[in-house]
Amino acid sequence: MINIVEILKEYSQMNCDQIFKEFESSKSGITSEEATKRLKKFGKNEILYHKSKPWYTQLFKAFINPFNLIILILAIVSVITDIIMAEGEASWRTIIVLTIMVLLGGLLKFFQEYKSNIASENLKLLIKTTSAVERNGNNIQEEDIKELVPGDIIHLSAGDMIPADIRLLATKDLFLSQSALTGESEPVEKISECKKIITDKITPSELENIGLLGTSVVSGSAIAIIISTGENTYLGSMKEMFMTTRVKTSFEKGIDDVSKLLIKFMCIMVPIVFIINILFKGNILESFLFSISIAVGLTPEMLPMIVTTNLAKGALSLSKKRTIVKKLEAIQNFGAMDILCTDKTGTLTLDRIVVQKHLNIDGEEDLGVLKYGYLNSYFQTGLKNLMDKAILERGNIEGLINLQNKYVKVDEIPFDFTRKRMSVILDSTDENGNKNLEVITKGAVEEILSVSKFAEINKTVVQLNAEIINKIMDMVDYLSSQGMRIIAISKKKLREEHVGNFKIEDENEMILIGYIGFLDPPKDDAKEAIQALEQYGLKIKILTGDNDVVTKKICKDVGLEVQNILLGNEMDKMSDQELQIAVEKTTVFAKLSPVQKSKIVKALQILGHTVGYMGDGINDSAALKQADVGISVDTAVDIAKESADIILLEKNLMVLEEGVIEGRKIFGNINKYIKMTASSNFGNMFSVLIASAFLPFLPMLPIQLLIQNLLYDFSQTSIPWDHMDKEYLVKPRKWESNDLKKFMLCIGPLSSVFDIATFILMWYIFKANNLGMQSLFQSGWFVEGLLTQVLIVHMIRTEKIPFIQSTASAPVLILTFLIITIGVVIPFSYFGKIIGFVELPGIYFLWLFIILIGYFTLTLIVKYFYIKKFKTWL
Repeated sequence: MINIVEILKEYSQMNCDQIFKEFESSKSGITSEEATKRLKKFGKNEILYHKSKPWYTQLFKAFINPFNLIILILAIVSVITDIIMAEGEASWRTIIVLTIMVLLGGLLKFFQEYKSNIASENLKLLIKTTSAVERNGNNIQEEDIKELVPGDIIHLSAGDMIPADIRLLATKDLFLSQSALTGESEPVEKISECKKIITDKITPSELENIGLLGTSVVSGSAIAIIISTGENTYLGSMKEMFMTTRVKTSFEKGIDDVSKLLIKFMCIMVPIVFIINILFKGNILESFLFSISIAVGLTPEMLPMIVTTNLAKGALSLSKKRTIVKKLEAIQNFGAMDILCTDKTGTLTLDRIVVQKHLNIDGEEDLGVLKYGYLNSYFQTGLKNLMDKAILERGNIEGLINLQNKYVKVDEIPFDFTRKRMSVILDSTDENGNKNLEVITKGAVEEILSVSKFAEINKTVVQLNAEIINKIMDMVDYLSSQGMRIIAISKKKLREEHVGNFKIEDENEMILIGYIGFLDPPKDDAKEAIQALEQYGLKIKILTGDNDVVTKKICKDVGLEVQNILLGNEMDKMSDQELQIAVEKTTVFAKLSPVQKSKIVKALQILGHTVGYMGDGINDSAALKQADVGISVDTAVDIAKESADIILLEKNLMVLEEGVIEGRKIFGNINKYIKMTASSNFGNMFSVLIASAFLPFLPMLPIQLLIQNLLYDFSQTSIPWDHMDKEYLVKPRKWESNDLKKFMLCIGPLSSVFDIATFILMWYIFKANNLGMQSLFQSGWFVEGLLTQVLIVHMIRTEKIPFIQSTASAPVLILTFLIITIGVVIPFSYFGKIIGFVELPGIYFLWLFIILIGYFTLTLIVKYFYIKKFKTWL
């Protein structure tokens, strides 16, 4: 890091000619051919915090799990007993069976997870962040920031990310946000020449003409040369500091809790089973192998694969609906989201602003007001927002297209979200040859009034008084009530001594000349979209920097009921506790700063809500990062896209509805597996404990248990392709750990009841009650145990009666039927004989049918009373 710091300091002290020589570049940049060569030399401009593992590493890891560890132990024992110590001919049958089991389980997991990872990476490639690069001699083009190389000349404006470490060559009122690196919330001004004396104590972020990767442009513009990219940047040199562990969602914590809970049960039950088997059967080796096989059966080894597959499938599904998921884990929060915070512009409205009015103080149409607004918008170098574009378009229509030729820009003060205004200083020469230095300021009405001392009425400048101010505010309120957004325009003459020394403090004693009204009509489908989201249990809250009256009018037009309105200045006076009370019952938050938006999201989260935030501007980046689900659009500024978890390819609330539904489907399908596994394993523990205590032989051989577990795991792999009942999707879903414990205690023991019924059946009806008949007993319990485990999928997947009121998807039905068929056939096959099974008598299947009907019936009854008492199922 010391070398990089010293290099940056060295570059900051070079003049432009030295920099160009150092990087063999020029004012017009390098050629495309040279850029290609440098890309090969320096590599892509990206910092890999988590490098993708090669396929062979993933393949190896797919075989590292408790299931295969137990099989390895069994294989070692088999080699000793069946090959090394075999009295007759060595038998490889068990080794072959075990090898097939390992290959099937490992390859299944590898292919599912590998496909999911590939799909996820391909989706991320659809989202590109670009930078304006000058190559081949004044040819400015948008280039993917990953393709940038040292020596490239880039052009920066408000909203841009700094794409690499850069040396600034020319700046215009450039302010950078360095909070990601330094933690300082206030923007820092940058210039093209370093005026500070460079000492050992100065950090790279303090170098006045150096911009660092990870920072962003708040206002102003610049031309810069790239001096280092990717891993060679200052940020790249200390990436370990930024590789903080991501905070887990409540759902992820819940999944961890399930695993820990089952492991605790396993640690308690497995030693008990081991001791009981030694006491009653005396064979230590057999008891040990049986006990560890039980441990495998209690391990939810498919859980990571089920979760990953669900998330990847959801991301692919959303991509077809023009929604790109950057972070897979965000889909879980989509399903849990119960509050959506959004700006109104472009979400509720068409995002096509037009100038509707340009009025003087008397409320009359006045081209002079538009003229000054036009000049301000034309000469300002920051990010031209929709209002600037609308003013320029209207000015061109009104014949102002060449107006700017009469003026020379002297200076400007860029917009910021504290002042909510911006100024340009222009020099012009009148008809008599007199020089005129003039400042033109536009911004929020209240902010312009706060720096204005005079008003222009009937071409006469008068001092502002309460009467005039009331008249102005009445007109503004009226226009706002018509759905217009209003900005005010002011001006004043300057003296020559202001040149080169204009400061924010000089925005005073201005002359208010009028205001411009903009109309951004609501979208045709906004009303329908809001109704749809509300039907799915989402509350929508509007967070905007705009006027509260305008926002209220738009909300009324789209059918969004406004319960309460809170303004930014009112919010600043509240304590944290008062704000938490207010945010719960407020629909519209108006005149907000970026920090206030983030603060509202945090307050809602503290109250237990899962909050989504939708935004596309510089002022939205903090709230996007704070939200549980940050949602932006492909046309957003760089910093907003970088902060978001999900990118919409079209700014439409209806697309969000699809995301919410998909998130809830994924949540439901993962929850199915967890509840099936937890309850099934919980019940199996009791069955094994009872069988171990009362049978004179092992209720199932270790290899038989492992095969049963493998088949059950296979049956679960179709769950990500199952659908959810419509009733399940209508409200937000959050993880409740207590709910799982109740579910396990109520549903788990049901399987034990019918396992015991099978024990009794095999013991008394089929006389499998001695060592000579243990294979028949084991065959009977293997089939019953597998069928009840597989069929419980259909009982748990829905609150309704399975197959009658709710039917699983085709993949679930097909795989369920396939596994049941395999399970029934195994005892009759050559493979079954190898692992110790015998053929079952035909009458067994009649008894099995009765047991399964009883299991279904009892489970339906318990399900009915469970839902009645706890008001929930999945």
